[in-house]
Amino acid sequence: MAAQAAAAAQAAAAQAAQAEAAESWYLALLGFAEHFRTSSPPKIRLCVHCLQAVFPFKPPQRIEARTHLQLGSVLYHHTKNSEQARSHLEKAWLISQQIPQFEDVKFEAASLLSELYCQENSVDAAKPLLRKAIQISQQTPYWHCRLLFQLAQLHTLEKDLVSACDLLGVGAEYARVVGSEYTRALFLLSKGMLLLMERKLQEVHPLLTLCGQIVENWQGNPIQKESLRVFFLVLQVTHYLDAGQVKSVKPCLKQLQQCIQTISTLHDDEILPSNPADLFHWLPKEHMCVLVYLVTVMHSMQAGYLEKAQKYTDKALMQLEKLKMLDCSPILSSFQVILLEHIIMCRLVTGHKATALQEISQVCQLCQQSPRLFSNHAAQLHTLLGLYCVSVNCMDNAEAQFTTALRLTNHQELWAFIVTNLASVYIREGNRHQEVLYSLLERINPDHSFPVSSHCLRAAAFYVRGLFSFFQGRYNEAKRFLRETLKMSNAEDLNRLTACSLVLLGHIFYVLGNHRESNNMVVPAMQLASKIPDMSVQLWSSALLRGKCSSCTSSRPWPGPPGGRGCWASPAWPGIGPWPQPGTGSRSSCWSAAGTGPGRFRLHVPGGLASPGSAPAASPRGR
Repeated sequence: MAAQAAAAAQAAAAQAAQAEAAESWYLALLGFAEHFRTSSPPKIRLCVHCLQAVFPFKPPQRIEARTHLQLGSVLYHHTKNSEQARSHLEKAWLISQQIPQFEDVKFEAASLLSELYCQENSVDAAKPLLRKAIQISQQTPYWHCRLLFQLAQLHTLEKDLVSACDLLGVGAEYARVVGSEYTRALFLLSKGMLLLMERKLQEVHPLLTLCGQIVENWQGNPIQKESLRVFFLVLQVTHYLDAGQVKSVKPCLKQLQQCIQTISTLHDDEILPSNPADLFHWLPKEHMCVLVYLVTVMHSMQAGYLEKAQKYTDKALMQLEKLKMLDCSPILSSFQVILLEHIIMCRLVTGHKATALQEISQVCQLCQQSPRLFSNHAAQLHTLLGLYCVSVNCMDNAEAQFTTALRLTNHQELWAFIVTNLASVYIREGNRHQEVLYSLLERINPDHSFPVSSHCLRAAAFYVRGLFSFFQGRYNEAKRFLRETLKMSNAEDLNRLTACSLVLLGHIFYVLGNHRESNNMVVPAMQLASKIPDMSVQLWSSALLRGKCSSCTSSRPWPGPPGGRGCWASPAWPGIGPWPQPGTGSRSSCWSAAGTGPGRFRLHVPGGLASPGSAPAASPRGR
């Protein structure tokens, strides 16, 4: 018995010594690999060599699977060798499924591998992989929620919003069951964002009401609570702006701006939640600041506060440049493109056309760096080019750009925006496009069949009808349409439409010989245009006043504005109506890819799916 016990003790000691030796060589190689990875600049080739050196030692399955994951992650994030990265990640996924209690490696491999499949346009391979990982991760709350976010993101990129909403609903219920009200709110807010994109307003309103109650009642990390409030308010603000309700949105926008100021004063001390399902965040604090600048610019553009829009655009672009030096997140490029789209229209309105053209070129360069960004913003780019062509009186080119933009979009708000401006071009062109013009006007008839619910676009459609009636000499009809525009624009503080309508009404009264009433319209139009400032309306108003003075001091009556191609009497350019909001036209929003940090909002309503904040301690992030 004593001999057997001694032999067993010797065997155990030998195994312990072998394990200790194995651990020492493995830790040494791992330490070298991490040293090379974190060097400045990183020495990725040497890092890969150190990790590959693990396999000749024939390590245990756990070490083998983890090393395959680490190799796949390094190759995926730091090289273009996607084939080897895929091979290592597939091995990590396969081996880890055979090992019990190895969730961190198993699900990290599934998450990274599905990202790689999507990058290679192998979406059909990514979906079943994520579905299987979701199925077997139900006992691991963090990974189950993270994988649900990731699959919902994938469906969203494919524009399958119904499936994405279903998954987010499943995630919200799961988060409720595991006692995570914070992550439940993230799932519900993400679902609300998609419903807004789908225009399912009857479902959105009760959902946002529920979200508001959850956010107010949740007691937890102050930064997490405020970030939920920012997400909620961003959805509310963009919903109002998308509906063209510039005045109604002001209380929500003010709350949002106060909320981001509160977040800016909070410390970033990271406190790990006790519930692993709470280990997510929506956007980093710095990204949220840029987003609030962005929605403020959107509001200022629609309301006609162009100096304010330019001021906040400059602030946002400056902060974006700083962030992009340290962060290559795709969402930053989306923010930059949307900001530039708005500032370009500011430049055109204020008469800085050369600067606008340079910024259009900058948008093109940004979009060329990302095929998805280019696809999402191609129609907007052609629309901006069309507006520029109008501003320099190149009507044939404007028509070509607007027509191309119409072919590239199936989004109703952007379609209505383009058609409204294209109709204005045809009106200025005289009798060249009568049949097409009548067809367009019928399709955007605000009295009967207007295709969108936007208050601002509908007011703009009344303006275009009034402009058309004016050019046709039907002045009473024109006045009716323009008074409707004034009524709607005054209700929501749409200053540019108000100025345009006033000056056109003043022009009509002038043609009818009612100089006093004309003066009552033109003078406030000019004052409002100076406040915006809108160069085209100021020029139009000045010309009317000068013409009135000339007709009063001369025996010859002033002949009125020239028609046709050189007509200056169309002040609504550039851009009649509001620029369609992100997530509506482009669907590029603040979506972030779950598992990789905020990344790819194709939401364009700005906002996004949650992304993991802190990984569980056992999860080697190493990225």
